[in-house]
Amino acid sequence: MAYHKVNADQRAQGHSPYLDNDELQATALDLEWDMEKELEEPGFDHFRLDSAAQHHLGNSQSPDLDLEPIQASSSPKGRFQRLQEDPDYISHYTRQAPKSNRCSFLRILKLFCTALILFIFGIVIGYYARKKCPSPPTSQEPNNPQIYQEILKEIKAENIQRIYRDLLELPREDDDADLAVEILGQWRSQGLEDVRLVNYSVLLDLPGPASNTVTLPNSGECFYPSGQECSTDPRTLHSQDLLYSYAAYSAKGTLEAELVDVQYGTMEDLIRIQAITNVTKKIALLKLGQSPLLYKLSLLEDAGFGGVLVYTDPCDLPKTADLADKAFMVSLNTGGDPSTPGYASIDGSYRQNRLNLTTLLVQPISALLARKLVSLPEDTAQRDRCAPLQLPAAGKKTISLNIQSVTTYKTISNVIGYLKGAVFPDRYVIIGSHHSSLQGYGGQGWASSTAVITALLQALMPEVRRGWRPDRTLLFCSWGGTALGNVGSYEWAEDLRSVLQRNVVAYISLHNPVTGNSTLRPVASPSLQQLAAESQSFNCVQKTRCPGSNVSSVQIQGDSDYFINHLGVPATQFSYEDIKASENSSFLSEALFPAHATKTEELDPSFSLHETIAKLTGQVTLQIATAPVLPFNALDIALEVQNSLKGDEAGVPQLLAVASRLRDTAELFQSDEMRPANDPQERAPVRVRMLNDVLQGLEKSFLLQQAPPGLYRNILYRLDDRTSQFSVLLEALEHCKLHQSNETVQAALSEVLSSINSAQVYFKAGLDVFETALAGKK
Repeated sequence: MAYHKVNADQRAQGHSPYLDNDELQATALDLEWDMEKELEEPGFDHFRLDSAAQHHLGNSQSPDLDLEPIQASSSPKGRFQRLQEDPDYISHYTRQAPKSNRCSFLRILKLFCTALILFIFGIVIGYYARKKCPSPPTSQEPNNPQIYQEILKEIKAENIQRIYRDLLELPREDDDADLAVEILGQWRSQGLEDVRLVNYSVLLDLPGPASNTVTLPNSGECFYPSGQECSTDPRTLHSQDLLYSYAAYSAKGTLEAELVDVQYGTMEDLIRIQAITNVTKKIALLKLGQSPLLYKLSLLEDAGFGGVLVYTDPCDLPKTADLADKAFMVSLNTGGDPSTPGYASIDGSYRQNRLNLTTLLVQPISALLARKLVSLPEDTAQRDRCAPLQLPAAGKKTISLNIQSVTTYKTISNVIGYLKGAVFPDRYVIIGSHHSSLQGYGGQGWASSTAVITALLQALMPEVRRGWRPDRTLLFCSWGGTALGNVGSYEWAEDLRSVLQRNVVAYISLHNPVTGNSTLRPVASPSLQQLAAESQSFNCVQKTRCPGSNVSSVQIQGDSDYFINHLGVPATQFSYEDIKASENSSFLSEALFPAHATKTEELDPSFSLHETIAKLTGQVTLQIATAPVLPFNALDIALEVQNSLKGDEAGVPQLLAVASRLRDTAELFQSDEMRPANDPQERAPVRVRMLNDVLQGLEKSFLLQQAPPGLYRNILYRLDDRTSQFSVLLEALEHCKLHQSNETVQAALSEVLSSINSAQVYFKAGLDVFETALAGKK
């Protein structure tokens, strides 16, 4: 190698192994020159020095070197400089670095300084850019009250009114699929990406080709349900108001029988009537209200009646309502598709033959027709003041009732939108509205309902686009088939029952948000009463119309039914309504009047009431969806149970003893285990998850296996504001009056006792779990 040749020449000339500086620099230059030449030779691409010992200039001991002539290279430094950059090269020189190395060092230093200056400059630009453009709220603080206010501030009356009017302009068909598609498009246009259309083929009972009729055989007079005389005019025969004045799922056919006035159909009314006449196969004249229609019909059916004419007494209607000459429709369906009771109507499901849900021929009629049937004089005095309708005791009246509705399978559609939660995506908060499946029947409540939920969605999505997400998943649902027995919500919930039992946290209902303009009516399950009451203080647009309304747990209409009575999910609903005209006005909302009979824009011209409902609903929804600990109150449940156990009936003292233990356990739970709700230091993720799971199941213990028709299976809900006792106990006591037996009462007491005890055991188990977890942690 050339490196060895140079050393050999020097030692052959007798030079000292310690060369002076000039000689050393000359030798180094020759070495560089010679190595450059060797590197240019073929096959020398993988040049390596032999060893560290051979690299030292003054200690080479190689005696046999091949002294070949060395040719100069045109560039004595360029390639050696690249050799120094090779990672395998090891230098042992202690002399000053060559000029080429100094240049390389300066070049690296310049590059480093340039990069450092650019880095600092970038930081400065980023700082001022961030300062000028404040960062949006992130999902790290989903329960920030400021975000709540930003969202609620975007809910405006004019937006709700515009959405409402757009909905009413949509074409209406018998099939609600087209309307559902329009709603789906509106929600997607707001930015909600995951929106689905869910269809079910279900058995519906719809009007026949001609209107039902009531005929007086003695006089030959024929009337439509509205009180209008029968006509052969084709326009009258096919009037939608006449066709849809019917009872869905009633028995079909013709019945001619004596008319019997049963007033409200209470147990006392039936006892009085049965004491003076045989009611078998007769037709009852029944007033709507006071108790659920399905419950009263079950009593009439058990008594042996063959048909029922249902009407609303003008004395029970609000003074502002002008519905005396309006017929209406009702549904006799307890919920869902009657051909698939208890399971979903999916492909392959067995369909039962259940064309009629009762043996009674049921027909709703107007107060005008009822007045004609009872033959009251139409004098001015009677017209100006309210007089309860009652059939004269003297004389008998026979009528002929003809019902010809048609059962058929049709498709109903639900619209389901998902806004996925950031922390607990497997926990659902459901906001439910509905779209009508009948041609303009049931009023315009469906449009109010859909407009409010769409406006709420519209207010949420800007924050979502800026990065905000709720902790828990929000489900926006618009149900189909509500007027015919909550068909859409039942089928969807039965389809997903196993998932919903585990995941649903709460249901917020928007069923007919504005049916009057007199008073705000908040309804909530006991565990949500405190939250519903607190929300009112934040969001009343017109304070005089919602001055801290009392929150009650009473039965309500709409699609919350399945979630309350089959899943035990806490629920709440805000609505405006008129002041009840009498104590008998409960359950009048079961009657669905024609759309033109109840004008929403006349009740709320400025849509300020709609705005209030939307903000109250939004406030409660955000609290439940984003609170680290669910805002459910266990102690309120225990207090509601105690308040419902009033009376001196046999067995009540035992119930009170169990209820007292439930309250004691609930107080411990409330004071000890709810600390994470108030103290962030207590919010260990495992502890919070366990606590929320217990809170989520608080009301499931109060579901009865079976309840009388029309009554809630969830015993925490009373019949109405007039009653304070458990409805199942009240019904059992009434049943005892008719049948002179206390077996029903004892059975009801046992069911209530079992529910209360089950709830107490559930609370106690929750406490035990926490104590074990805390002991393990310590």
